[in-house]
Parts: sequence; structure tokens; C-alpha cells
Amino acid sequence: MTILGISAFYHDSAAALVQDGQIIAAAQEERFTRKKHDASFPTNAIRFCLEYAGCSLNDLHAIVFYEKPLLKFERLLESYYAFAPKGVRSFITAMPVWLKEKLFLKRVIWEELRKIGDIDKKKVKLLFPEHHLSHAASAFYPSPYERAAILTIDGVGEWTTISIGLGEGNKISLLKEINFPHSLGLFYSAFTYYCGFKVNSGEYKLMGLAPYGNLHSESVSRYKRVIKEQLIDIKPDGSVLLNQQYFSYATSLRMVNDDQWRQLFGFARRADGQPLEQCHCDLALAAQQVLEEAVLKLAAETKRLTNADYLCMAGGVALNCVANGKLDAQGLYKGIFIQPAAGDAGGALGAALAGQHIYFDQQRSPAGIDALKGSFLGGAYSDTQIRSALAKHQAVYEHLEKEEELLSKVADAIAAGKVVGWHQGRMEFGPRALGARSILADARDPDMQKKLNLKIKFREGFRPFAPVVLFEEVEQYFDLKTASPYMLLVKPVKNSQSLPAMLGEGQAMLDKLYFKRSDLPAITHVDCSARIQTVHKETNSRLWHLLQHFKQQTGCAVLVNTSFNVRGEPIVNSPEDAYRCFMRTDMDCLVIGNFLLFKSDQLPWTEAADWRKTIESD
Repeated sequence: MTILGISAFYHDSAAALVQDGQIIAAAQEERFTRKKHDASFPTNAIRFCLEYAGCSLNDLHAIVFYEKPLLKFERLLESYYAFAPKGVRSFITAMPVWLKEKLFLKRVIWEELRKIGDIDKKKVKLLFPEHHLSHAASAFYPSPYERAAILTIDGVGEWTTISIGLGEGNKISLLKEINFPHSLGLFYSAFTYYCGFKVNSGEYKLMGLAPYGNLHSESVSRYKRVIKEQLIDIKPDGSVLLNQQYFSYATSLRMVNDDQWRQLFGFARRADGQPLEQCHCDLALAAQQVLEEAVLKLAAETKRLTNADYLCMAGGVALNCVANGKLDAQGLYKGIFIQPAAGDAGGALGAALAGQHIYFDQQRSPAGIDALKGSFLGGAYSDTQIRSALAKHQAVYEHLEKEEELLSKVADAIAAGKVVGWHQGRMEFGPRALGARSILADARDPDMQKKLNLKIKFREGFRPFAPVVLFEEVEQYFDLKTASPYMLLVKPVKNSQSLPAMLGEGQAMLDKLYFKRSDLPAITHVDCSARIQTVHKETNSRLWHLLQHFKQQTGCAVLVNTSFNVRGEPIVNSPEDAYRCFMRTDMDCLVIGNFLLFKSDQLPWTEAADWRKTIESD
């Protein structure tokens, strides 16, 4: 049985293919089009999935779209009606698009599929599960658990914004939900917007900014008090009620009323490009703390309703790894599995799995860490393809057939302070680079965070980098006693690695940047925490062996791992993408498969236009 899942038309379009109980392939459309968060129909991603599986559209048993468009249209109409006359202009703008395209989505899907290949509508079923069921399926079915609670939290699907469910065998029961406009995801996005970042893109920046807030300051306490008194009411069971007087997302394209928020918090919304100030850091911290409170209460309510030993999580808020770390520390569950593609891209995978297990009633046999194969579900490239891409640019390289020799040279380069572009095997599915399309560097280097942010990623200097560490040695460096293969848990750096604090509570944000806090300064955030990825020999043998080589040479089993891209650009996909990114930046080395390249050997890079002017900042 072969089933294709699709998500599209909002953000992070993707396709996933499931065959006879196995997840075969999954990819986001942005990786092919090079347009970050591409929302268009995932034509390229579908082609990839079909080609990887060696099948055609007519070989499919079903195509499953990740949500119900008619229910979403119903929510849109009822929301505009409930808030009328507010939002009339937005309503007039939105309706033509809905009436022309989205309301007749079934027809649009068939038309787009026919551009890919022949398809018999009578033979291939087209199914539409609800948005949060797709999220729930994406988390539970690949998990290693036979029975688990399921918590999904995002902005909004059709109506649902938060759902609690129970997975048993191949069944999912949804037990409780919270509906639009009351949304924890949109609550957090509102603060993302007000602090000057892009909604549906910059939420992780808000999370990274929060630790620069002064934890015990009066401003954080005041902001938090205002938030809980005026903006959000968190019930004991985690249910949230948002005061719609202060939010405008239900009827317009803006998140909040800027003037009202300025009166609440005492400063104006930060415009794009304006410098960050301490008030933004303190507000980010207050918002993060309120989010964490709600998530922890929701997890407790989920436990109460299901009495399950294990928890599965999905939805965009499940990517808030700081909240996840706090939840893990509570010990409420024996194990937590978080879908690495927790946002809408993962809905494509969840839709396919829902079709397989719910519609077709196929059984599942959970085993091992999980069924995601380390989330390495994208395309890989042969030596012939790599050579062809490099030849196009007259690249100078060394081809090393022996893995030991290659890894030894790469470990040497990293230990010598060089930054390495690492393009290996199948591409990751989801927003995190997990060691297939990564930039690697020495976590011990006190100047590395600044170098990576300003000269390679070309992004804000406050943003932290994640460590990648041998799973067998994670407890030596971090307060983590479990696996974290998908970089979705933030935990403290061990006291044994930390250095005495030299900064006071009242220090301003800029004074906290680039201060050495541990023996691993490049991955230690301002609050002495880190977003940890554990590497397992079973799912990423080559990176595991590279870490072993680095440890043998330096005594350290930790590297910096950040995504192989520059700001505003999707993570690289092809060898050509990798070479272009390598040459545009101050990266020192590039490793594609068994090919090793040094920047100093390459011809000067020339482009017709400055990419920093053509790629929009995220």
C-alpha cells in the first residue's frame, strides 16, 4: 500500500510518502524552489517522493491532504461575522482568493497533480483528515510507543488550536480541544511580531532572545503581570482565553493593535532593522514564561485525561525546545517524543500516516528509537552527481575513498578553528539541520559564535548555536539523561563545564554577548543552556564517527551544529546549493560525500548581484 501526504497553501508546503508501513520519503518544497517557507503546491517534493519510491501517481492507493478546507472556510466566515464590522477590508481582500482557489481545493489538487503525471481519479482516493489529526498522527505513529498521550499546539488549523488525544495501537482518539480565536501559538506569534520578527518564521528568534531578559527585574515582572491580567487567561487545565480587544489576527493580516500594545507595555513595536533593546529582551522573557506555564498545565491535563506513561507532541509550539526542556525536567512522563517536523510540513507526513492507519486500518509495530530514520528522509546524491556539480564551477577538490582518512582530515580542520560545510547522505525533513546539511565548528572556540553569526550565517549576533554530541557522552556535558536526536530539548550545561559568572542581573543585553560562560562557549547560551542534539550510530554513522575522531584528537565529543544556509535562505539541498553557499560565505571547508574542498583552493566567486540584496531576511 502506497500513500502520498501533502501539505500546502499556508506555509512550509511538503510531501511525504508511506509504503507498506514504512516512511519512505519526505521533503519540503522550499528545498527545491529555494524560497523559504514556500507555501505553493509541493510539485517538486511530490516528484522527489515518487521517484525515490520508484512509483507513479497511478500506483498510489490514496493522496491525503493535511486538513479540511471547507471547515477552514467555515471558520473564516464565522470569524468575520462575529467580529463585524471590524475586518471588512480584510474580508473583501480574502474572499476572491478563497472563492477562486481554496474553496475548490479538490479541483486545484487534481489539476496540479496532472501537471506531474497521469492520474486516474477513479482509482486513487483523495482524503482530507482534520489539521490537528494530521499533527497527532505525525507524532504518534512514528513514535516508539504502543500507547501514548498526544498533545498538539499550534496557531490554528480549521478551528482547533490545541488538542489532547490518546494513541493506542493504530487508533487515535481526540479527547479535548481548544478552538480559535483562543490560541497559544498565535499568542506567541503576537509577541514575535511586536518584537520585530516575522510571524511563522521568527518565533525561534523570540525564544532565543528571551534569556537576555533580566530574570528578576521589575520590568519582566510587570510585563508578565500585564500579559496575564490583560491579554491571556490561563485556566488550571491549561485552557487559554485571549482577550480579543488586544489582538487583530482574527479579522486582519496584522497580529495586534500596535497603539494598544504600546499603551500596555510602554514602548512601540520594534520595526524591522531597528536595534534590539533591553525592553524587547524582557518582554520576550515574559512571553516565554507565560507560554511555558500554559504548556506545563496542558501536559498535566493530558496526563490526567489519558493516564498514559508516554507523551507525543506536534504543532508549531512543539518546536519551542525551551518549554520542552522544562516539561522533560518535570518527569511527568517516562518518555516524550516530539515530531521533528512539528509544524505544517510535518502535517504531510501525518496525513499519509492517518490515511494508512485510520482510513485503511493498517496495523503498526513500534520499535527502536522511532520510525523516522533520524528524519533523514530527503534526497541523496551519487559521486557522479557531485562531480558534475563541482565541475560546473571548476571547483578544486580531493576525493577520499577511505572514510577514516576523510574524517581524520575534517576533524583536524575543525580542531584548527576551521568552519566546515557538511553535506552528507539523505537530506533532513523538518526545520533543523541534523547532520546531513549542517555547518560544523569547534564548540570550544570563544570566537566561534560571533564568526558564525556575522561572517557565515549573516544573522543577528544574539542568536545561539546548538551542540551536537555523542549520545554515549551527553551526560558528561549537559544535564540530560535521555536522547535528543532532533534538537528539541534545551538543557543546562553541566556545572563541571561552566565558568564562574562575572555578569550581574542588571547587565544590558549587549554586555552579555560573547561572554565566555563555559568550556564550550560557542554553544552555551546566555543562561548557560544549550539546545542539544544527540548523535546515534544507528541513524547517522558518519557524523558519529566524525565526533569520535574529533574526541580522539581533542578530548571533546561536542561540535557546533547549525543549518547549512545563510539567513533568509532554506537549508541547502543539492551539491550545487552547497557549493554556492560555501563560496558566498567565510566557510573554510566543504565536505560533500567523500569530496573535500578548501576555500583557499577555489577560483574567486563572482555573482551578478549581491545575494544579500536578493534574499529577503527572515
